Amino acid sequence: MPAPLAASWRRHASAAASSSTPRTLLLLVPVLILLVFVLSRAPDLTFAPATAASPHLPARLRPFDCYASPQASPVLASLVEGVPRPFLYSLADLGSLPDRPHRNIARLLKGKRFRKPDISQTIQELLAGEVGRGSGGGVVVDVGANVGMAAFAAAVMGFRVVAFEPVFENLQRICDGVYLNRVQDQVVVYHAAASDRVGNITMHKVIGRLDNSAISATGAKLAFKSNEEVAVEVATIPLDEVIPDAERVVLIKIDVQGWESHVLRGASKLLSRRRGEAPYLIYEEDERLLQASNSSAQEIRAFLGSVGYNQCTRHGTDAHCTKE
Repeated sequence: MPAPLAASWRRHASAAASSSTPRTLLLLVPVLILLVFVLSRAPDLTFAPATAASPHLPARLRPFDCYASPQASPVLASLVEGVPRPFLYSLADLGSLPDRPHRNIARLLKGKRFRKPDISQTIQELLAGEVGRGSGGGVVVDVGANVGMAAFAAAVMGFRVVAFEPVFENLQRICDGVYLNRVQDQVVVYHAAASDRVGNITMHKVIGRLDNSAISATGAKLAFKSNEEVAVEVATIPLDEVIPDAERVVLIKIDVQGWESHVLRGASKLLSRRRGEAPYLIYEEDERLLQASNSSAQEIRAFLGSVGYNQCTRHGTDAHCTKE
C-alpha cells in the first residue's frame, strides 16, 4: 500500500534539508571570512594610547567615554550662523542668569543662531582646500577644544578629530555636541591637557569664563581679574604619545592660554614629518599669556624653525605655520 501523501512529503523535505545543509555551510564560510577581514581592516577611531606602542600610559589617559559621563544640565545648544557647514554646539558658560545671560542665549530668544566663532570659519576654509585638492580625509587635532567650536567644524566636513580638553564642564559640552551633530564615530576626546610629558599639573579654572582657564595662575587672571578662580589637578599627555606615526594629520589647532610651547614640544615627532606630510599648524601667539607660562613667541618660532616650519604668518592673535 503506498505511503500517505503527508508522510511522503515529510521524508522528501527531510532529505532535501539534510542534503542542502553542507552546501549552505560551504556558501557561508567565505562570507564569514570576508566579514572578519573587513572588520579587521576597519579604521581605528579610538587612538587608544594603551597599546603596544605606549604600554606605560595609565588607563585614565585613554579616550574619554561620553556615554559613561554624567549629563550636564541644562543644555542650551543651537546651530552657528554663517559657516559653509553649519553645526551645533552647547554652551558651558550661561552668563549671569537671569539679568545678564550669555549673548548667545539672547540671540536664541530672538530666533537667531549662535554667533559664528572665528575659529570655526577658519577651520572650514582651510579644510575646504584639502577637499578641493582631492585629498580629503585625515585627522584634525584640536588642543584646548573648549566646547568643540573647531572640532565640530571639522567633523561635519567628514574629517576625524582628536580633541584635548582638561576642563570637565567643557568636556561635557563636547559630549553634547558629539550627540547633537551625530559624529560619535569621528570625534575622540581626551580629558587631559596636552603637554610635553605624561603626568599631572595644576590648572586654574576661571568660573564664568571656562574658555580662559589656564595652567598659569597669572594667565588665568589676565583677562578676568574679578572672576573666581579654582585650582584643579589635571592629567597631561604629549600628542606624540597619542597620534600614531602612520596617521595622516592635516591640521593642528592649539589654543591653551600660554601653554603652547609645552604642547608643541610634546608633538616634536609629529611636527618633524617631512614637507607634504606635516600638518598645517594654528596656535595662539599671545605674548602676555606666553610670558605668564615662562615662554615667548620668539622661543616658539625658534623651535618651529628647528623642525622645519619656516613659514609663519600672524592672523590676529593666532599664528599659522607651514613647511612651504
